[in-house]
Amino acid sequence: MASNRSALISKTHKVLKKHFKPVPPNQRLPLLEQLVYACCLEDATAEAADQAFAALEEQFFDWNEVRVSTVTELAEVMNTLSHPRAAAARVKKTLQSVFEANYSFDLEAFKKENIGAAVKKLQNYNGITPFCVSYVTQNSLGGHSVPIGQGALDVMHIVGAINDKEKKTGQVPGLERAIPKSKGAEFGSLLNQLGVEFQRTPFGPAVRKIILEIEPQAKDRLPKRRTKAQAKKEAAAEKKKKLPAKAASKKAAKKKPITKKVKVKKKKSAAVAKPKAKKKKNAAAKVKTKRVRRKPR
Repeated sequence: MASNRSALISKTHKVLKKHFKPVPPNQRLPLLEQLVYACCLEDATAEAADQAFAALEEQFFDWNEVRVSTVTELAEVMNTLSHPRAAAARVKKTLQSVFEANYSFDLEAFKKENIGAAVKKLQNYNGITPFCVSYVTQNSLGGHSVPIGQGALDVMHIVGAINDKEKKTGQVPGLERAIPKSKGAEFGSLLNQLGVEFQRTPFGPAVRKIILEIEPQAKDRLPKRRTKAQAKKEAAAEKKKKLPAKAASKKAAKKKPITKKVKVKKKKSAAVAKPKAKKKKNAAAKVKTKRVRRKPR
């Protein structure tokens, strides 16, 4: 499996060079800015990532203002990306975790540390994806790590370079052994471009042609469009799942005890009752006076 995988990865590199042009990374950026740029580049073209990164720098005062902005606000600025909201969430989480750990946005000290130690620190930051860690390792720390986005991971799974279990880990075992360090940035750029194109048009003939050129036996693993009959079946299955829940909620509503409102007669206050008693006494006194009186002779 290891030898086949290595040969398949090498073939992938050769095929990709025919269809895409590698985009050289900007290795002069500070480490923090490389992290933010990687958040923009994941599952996006280099052109779109450049525009999104430039928009962040132009429309915000500093990285702290970006950190305290909402994901919605950042996504509006990063609208050139295919998935602006996901990228905005990555940027915000990355800046937040870096600030909480250092109370600043300066990570240049990482370049002086051992690569392994620096990578572990980056991995421990909340919100920094494996793609971002690999990109920074490759372009800022001088290590050898090929960044793999979700689209690229899907492609590697379809061609058979990784199995289902390996796909869940988000990594391609043996990738750095199959691709030399001198070609790591080139291969990462090419594979990312194919992954973006696959996410954009998973049923497109151009993408399928490239994948089948890499591995002809991958035809059965390519995504298939749903037929109308399949869509109807899935809709019917969803309705069946919802019906028991609705029936249970109705039964629960019926079982609820009905509380009747009981009218309580209010007792009249003593202040109101006293005047009536006085009236009765006055009436009795009048009757008595009438009986006592006699006609004069």
